[in-house]
Amino acid sequence: MKKKIIIVTGDPLSINTEIINKVWKKINRHIQKKIVLIGNYNLVSSQLKKLKSKICLSKLEKLNDITKKNDLKIIDVPIKNSSQYIVDSLTLAHELALNKEKIKGIINCPINKRLIKSTNKLGVTEFLASKDKINNGSEIMMIYNKKLSVVPLTTHVNIKKIPIRIKSSLIVNKIKNLDKFYKNLFKKKPKIGILGLNPHNGEFNKKSEEVLQIIPAIKKLKKFGLKVSGPLVSDTAFVEKYKDFNIIVGMYHDQVLTPFKSLFHYDAINITLGLNYIRVSPDHGPAADLVGKNKANSLSLLKCIKFIDKLN
Repeated sequence: MKKKIIIVTGDPLSINTEIINKVWKKINRHIQKKIVLIGNYNLVSSQLKKLKSKICLSKLEKLNDITKKNDLKIIDVPIKNSSQYIVDSLTLAHELALNKEKIKGIINCPINKRLIKSTNKLGVTEFLASKDKINNGSEIMMIYNKKLSVVPLTTHVNIKKIPIRIKSSLIVNKIKNLDKFYKNLFKKKPKIGILGLNPHNGEFNKKSEEVLQIIPAIKKLKKFGLKVSGPLVSDTAFVEKYKDFNIIVGMYHDQVLTPFKSLFHYDAINITLGLNYIRVSPDHGPAADLVGKNKANSLSLLKCIKFIDKLN
């Protein structure tokens, strides 16, 4: 059996079925045969009908069930409520993904983070890390484009809480893992630029996070042989300087994702590094405001599928 690509259909109130429908038309039969959805059969079926889709949807009881080869296959997950549905879908995807002989990787379509609030996790990255028994914060959210990747040191953290999270030990741990997993995945040693936290790097005030935490971490990383530079000034790093690096690491989510999305729009995917399997997702939200308008951009999901398909 060829290794499967698992796609979690994600948020029930979203553009997800629309982008799956659009992508299905763009991929060849060889890739179609590998794809298995995890979601609610009746929900996805009704949404496909509203889209006037010609896709034939086949329900599987388990991964190895035999159906018509070119049908879009789905493992049915009951919907008790939206939150439990998302948790159950992600949990099943995680359990299947641990079988690397059968699964190439998983893709979760966009999910409103309030739907996993009951798990006390900040986002899907953190939820899957906890399922994978990663408790030291070593999981890494990397937004990837072949020209540049960005990594936020802290992920879904309120702005006022960021400075207390910026510790030299966290920076060293995260970037050492980033270097290791990037080399394993892309077979090359990355050049990593590290941003400061404050405007103009806090003018390198002796009490600034740059002086107390970031610069000492960079010195340690260089001693370990990593190709790191910084702290870069964040308001100019994405003008031209970013072209010198494979990865830019920022201190918080929007510091790197806002300029990155301005540069690459939907031509990017979200990769979680540090798990025992490959997990990617489109680099955009569920876009509930676009439901039923047939305006959703499916490029990022297409990139996710092609990325996993090319893996060994």
